Amino acid sequence: MAMDTATTSAHTAARRTRAIFLMLTAVGLFALMDAGLKLLTAHYPPFQVATLRGASSLPFVLVWALATTGVGPLLRVRWSLHLLRGVLGIAMMAGFVYALRTLPLTTAYSIFFVAPLLITALSVPFLREHVGPRRWIAIAIGLLGVLVVLRPTGEGVLTIAGLAVLLAALGYAVSAITVRILARTDSTQAMVVWLMALMALGAGALAWPGWVPLRSEDLWIILGIGLGGALGQYTITEAFRLGEASLIAPLEYTALVWGVGLDLALWGVLPDAVTWLGAAIIVASGLYLLRRERVHVEAEHP
Repeated sequence: MAMDTATTSAHTAARRTRAIFLMLTAVGLFALMDAGLKLLTAHYPPFQVATLRGASSLPFVLVWALATTGVGPLLRVRWSLHLLRGVLGIAMMAGFVYALRTLPLTTAYSIFFVAPLLITALSVPFLREHVGPRRWIAIAIGLLGVLVVLRPTGEGVLTIAGLAVLLAALGYAVSAITVRILARTDSTQAMVVWLMALMALGAGALAWPGWVPLRSEDLWIILGIGLGGALGQYTITEAFRLGEASLIAPLEYTALVWGVGLDLALWGVLPDAVTWLGAAIIVASGLYLLRRERVHVEAEHP
């Protein structure tokens, strides 16, 4: 019995370690992908960059989906919710890409980290989940952190780019709520494939009137975005499959480290004190929410 317990504990520890490694890898891949998107914003309109994001990842995720589940699960889906996710995905990506034209990655990430707070708030009307007063206070504090980040020291006013990231975070939060609903009936592969396909088609239709011919020197960046986005999607899916959400989700905040490094290496900029303060408030409130969620789950399942 003692041997069985030790074996089980070792197996659990190995799964947790692998989940942590996969999540850290996913965050790094998505950060590199975002850096590629920011590089493209200097030459292409936001909707065209959103198109390239979806189209470049689609072949990779399609191969993964066909190899793991086959064609059937990709077709037996709830089309109305997938179409909603497609619209949200286009708006989210276009807004985020628009913001990256002027904002450093670190600032964009700091604002986007409000998404977990919005997901918790939206779970009340859409999923009928109970959110206690402590978690509402954490949400309010996190939104206060966003207001801090949205007031750059040089201008002292809300910026259109900052608001675009905030809208992208709201779109991401609503999309995450639809994922919770879709997960009851549809496969992860179907959700990923149709999001990329609808993003490529929808954003492509919007971008077509002002389409800018692709430069040959950007093809490697586009390929990297596609591969990084696809591998990031796979590794984050595996991370949440192997590890508890309360263990894995906080690692998303390591994107700030990547943001600082990439901003400095590629664009020679560093976040100012106001951004650091706002980011600290948002991250602290998000971590508190995750802790309260874990306590809530443990209370329900002793």
